Amino acid sequence: MKKSEERRREIAALLSSAAKALSGGELSERLGVSRQIIVHDINLLRAEGFDIISTHSGYVMRSSPRLERVFKVRHTSAQTEDELLSIVLLGGTVEDVFVWHKVYGKLTAALNIFSERGVLQFMDGIKSGRSSELMTVTDGYHYHTVRAENKETLDKIEQMLKDKGYFIEG
Repeated sequence: MKKSEERRREIAALLSSAAKALSGGELSERLGVSRQIIVHDINLLRAEGFDIISTHSGYVMRSSPRLERVFKVRHTSAQTEDELLSIVLLGGTVEDVFVWHKVYGKLTAALNIFSERGVLQFMDGIKSGRSSELMTVTDGYHYHTVRAENKETLDKIEQMLKDKGYFIEG
């Protein structure tokens, strides 16, 4: 994937998960590019169908043209990196992970992982011992909300999860 395409995916992920408007300056600082490039990228994202509005305090995404699907999966901690890398390399964004705990109910954590770099950063946090995976409280069973550009990409991701033995029916 080209650098500019990855940057636009990152802008879309940041805007879709932001609790407040993000300014062009904040986006340019986070991504290491000029505000002019951010403005250009926002225009290209709008042309792709992203409903991004400009407010006095920054950009807000009202809706995304991307489709999403929830996958129920189970694997070991040693297979987490393979699962996440496989999803993003097929063009998916892992929006979150959630589990159904018998006492607490649904426990969710936002991930917004859409690139190999994002997977490696997540795995660094896990491998460092700073935290453990949410799936450890449910014997490896967990769910991911995955977004992609189209149904075909989501179908490929589902088939890959089945082929690797991670996918759980139902």
